[in-house]
Amino acid sequence: MPSELKLRIASAVVLAAVALGATWAGGFAFQLLAVAIGLLVYYEWSTITRLVDRDFRGNAFGWLTQAVVAVLVLFDHMPLTLPVLAGSIAVAALWVSFRKASWWLPGGIAYAGLTSISLAAIRGVDYLGLIAMLFVFAVVWGTDIFAYFVGRAIGGPKLAPAISPGKTWSGAIGGTICGVLSGVAIFMAHFSLQDLHIVAIALTLSIASQIGDLFESFIKRRFGVKDSSRLIPGHGGVMDRVDGLIFACGAALLLVLGQLLLSGGRESAFGSVLLGL
Repeated sequence: MPSELKLRIASAVVLAAVALGATWAGGFAFQLLAVAIGLLVYYEWSTITRLVDRDFRGNAFGWLTQAVVAVLVLFDHMPLTLPVLAGSIAVAALWVSFRKASWWLPGGIAYAGLTSISLAAIRGVDYLGLIAMLFVFAVVWGTDIFAYFVGRAIGGPKLAPAISPGKTWSGAIGGTICGVLSGVAIFMAHFSLQDLHIVAIALTLSIASQIGDLFESFIKRRFGVKDSSRLIPGHGGVMDRVDGLIFACGAALLLVLGQLLLSGGRESAFGSVLLGL
């Protein structure tokens, strides 16, 4: 086995162990993981888009926003996170408009901030949060892994050749099917399948994860970089590993907020609403 492949496998095992261990522990351990991922994502985003050189003060504001969001998440002030993030995005947008700076600034603030918030919101502090997070992991990882293998085995027309030449429609469809089955399997290991709600949720998250993958490929191609960073041995950067997860968690957050609004704002656990329980 080539040494590079061994390194990739070892890194993947360590990353999965850390993610699943923190998910199982919940509480502060998972909140710490969520904010660490968010901060690293902002670091890579600002590096790729060269915000440090193009807009030093704007980038400093971006870091301040991520730090505030991290503190709110770590100290269990989740209801404040989205208003603070939305306000910061608005301020960044005004800054860009008046200073004719880079629109990648508010984009990065939103992308990284929502990463921390959505991860922490899904996991929550209860048993349903644990199942909800495992469900999301199963959908995203199942989609990603099987899209690669099905695409390699079958090939065929390219999904988005201008953005990511290696991705095929066969891989996208195969990944979606396996991602949905993986998520449903996690759900059925704990609850009975009463209707198709969880299938629809899994399908939505699987599609969102693939859009997230294409979105990061677009950013890297736009700025001419191969990997988001070299933080993970054999794997590139954090964004390279969590691009699909970020979009899937963001989609889950939007779905739950939408359902809560439709129910008149009735307070419910995030995991319970996502899983339809």
